[in-house]
Amino acid sequence: MKRFIYWGGLLFALAILILSVTNASWLAPDPVGAPKIITHRGIHQMYDKTGVERDTCTADRIDAPYHDYLENTVPSVLRAQKLGAWMVEIDIAPTKDGELMVFHDWTLDCRTNGTGPIRDATFEEVSALDIGHGYTADGGETFPFRGRFVGAMPTLKQVAAVLPVRGRLMINFKSKDPAEADMVAAAMEAIGRDPVESGDGFYGNAGPIDRIRELYPEIWSWKPDAAKTCSQDYIAYGWSGYLPESCRGETMLVPLNYQWAYWGWPNRLIARMEEYGGNVIVIGPVADNLPRGLTLPEQLTEIPDSFNGYVWVEDAINIVPALIQRFDDRTQEEIDAGEAALDRRRAAQ
Repeated sequence: MKRFIYWGGLLFALAILILSVTNASWLAPDPVGAPKIITHRGIHQMYDKTGVERDTCTADRIDAPYHDYLENTVPSVLRAQKLGAWMVEIDIAPTKDGELMVFHDWTLDCRTNGTGPIRDATFEEVSALDIGHGYTADGGETFPFRGRFVGAMPTLKQVAAVLPVRGRLMINFKSKDPAEADMVAAAMEAIGRDPVESGDGFYGNAGPIDRIRELYPEIWSWKPDAAKTCSQDYIAYGWSGYLPESCRGETMLVPLNYQWAYWGWPNRLIARMEEYGGNVIVIGPVADNLPRGLTLPEQLTEIPDSFNGYVWVEDAINIVPALIQRFDDRTQEEIDAGEAALDRRRAAQ
């Protein structure tokens, strides 16, 4: 019996040693490069995400405004890029007559003075709308952006055409329609932009993502459900040193509050993903199974210094300059307003 316990303990210790060496981050090569920020919706009005679902209106639950930018607008995209965002995430939706607009919601009712699905409206109709009409931070007593963004819903071609050379887009397909991928390709071709050469990316449902991969085989494209599966499979099997098939050439999401669960984090995991052409995105803490980006600058300090992948960010105007100071062109008024907003957000947590 003692001999059995002895050999059992020895084998257990050996297994622990092998697992430790196999997944030792410090034994992996140092990743090359620095973290790259993806700004969700460019610069947008932050809002309370409690209970938010797919079709929840978020314009009527914004925080007290501390900047003048609205999501998915040309000024928002350009400012996020100018501050140092590696990629600016935008949402697209086609009109009834086939123009691709940069707009998040399925319907117009929440943010604008229009009604009904955007896909049932014409380009002329949506171009005349006030996209700041529905924003309120006090339950409808005041509407700080009403009347200030009339005619400000841009087309994909308008946004892509004004980006500087190093500007990159992460385009979100909101529907399941593969035809929208062809519409994107046509829009890009019309303005002479090659998404592969420009470093653009795409994500969304399987239909348009599978099609965009046919059109641009070398493009970075990913499906949120598949990225979640990759993360789950890696946590389950990564201890063995094996990278699951669901992660090979795909995208992995790593929440801040679950970094400890990812075998070989960060260097060993990065080496495994890079070997198979995959990408890693760090997101904010997951709560109630709801993924979101970083909302506070200090969350950047929770990411290992050697991480060279992507960081998904919500509050771009405050967080991007915390990582990349050389492009910080904020006025003192913007800095002070941003700090006050951060203090309110911290106090509310």
